[in-house]
Amino acid sequence: MLQSTPGVGEVTAVTLIAEVPELGELNRQKIASLVGVAPFNHDSGTLRGKRAIFGGRRAVRSVLYMAALSARRHNPVIKAFADRLAAQGKLPKVVLTACMRKLLVILNTMVKTKQSWNPAKTQLP
Repeated sequence: MLQSTPGVGEVTAVTLIAEVPELGELNRQKIASLVGVAPFNHDSGTLRGKRAIFGGRRAVRSVLYMAALSARRHNPVIKAFADRLAAQGKLPKVVLTACMRKLLVILNTMVKTKQSWNPAKTQLP
């Protein structure tokens, strides 16, 4: 089911199944935080620092990075999302990190609803 998504291959699917048994059970914010692709702020008082990702499961994050690279070229939903962010002037690594999170949320929803890839049902925010 996971491999039906453009950009997700055998290694990504096997890693997600093995390393993230919670896939399909958590909401989008919790699954992104668990894997380590959720942005966290570095604020203190009146200081507003940059948002950054950290923590989580490194092996899954590494595999999602490569999957997001592939999905950005071959997945129409991720490609449109990345192009929109790039047009807004986001840095390339920020765009790729957002694509990683978007891909993870899509896969989480697919497992939760027990449905294969369908680009018509995937909404862009």
